[in-house]
Amino acid sequence: MPEDELLQGLIVDLRRGTLVLAVMSSLSQPKYGYSLLQDMENQGFRIEANTLYPLLRRLESQGLLQSQWDTAESRPRKYYHLSDWGRTLYTRLREEWRRMTREMENLLGEDEEK
Repeated sequence: MPEDELLQGLIVDLRRGTLVLAVMSSLSQPKYGYSLLQDMENQGFRIEANTLYPLLRRLESQGLLQSQWDTAESRPRKYYHLSDWGRTLYTRLREEWRRMTREMENLLGEDEEK
C-alpha cells in the first residue's frame, strides 16, 4: 500500500472518531442540515453532506437529537437540536475529549523530546 494512501486512511479514521462530538458541539441552537454544514465549514471543520445527513438521522434515532419541520418557508426544512439527554451526553463527551487531548499532548510532547 502506498504511503499516501495509508496516511489518508489513518486520517479518515482519526476524523471519524470526532464527527459525533463536532456535530453535537454545533447544535446548541436548532439548525437545519445545510446551515449546520456551512457553520461547521466556516469553523474550519469540513464534513461531506453524504456523511452529515446519515449521522444526523442516527443521532436522532439514538435519542441524542430531536428534530422538527419548519414549513413556514417555501421550502420545508428539518431543524435539529440536542435533546436533554443529548446535552448531558455532549457534556460528558466534551470532558472525555479534553482528557484524551491532554493525554495525547503529553504523549506527543514526549515523542518530540526524543
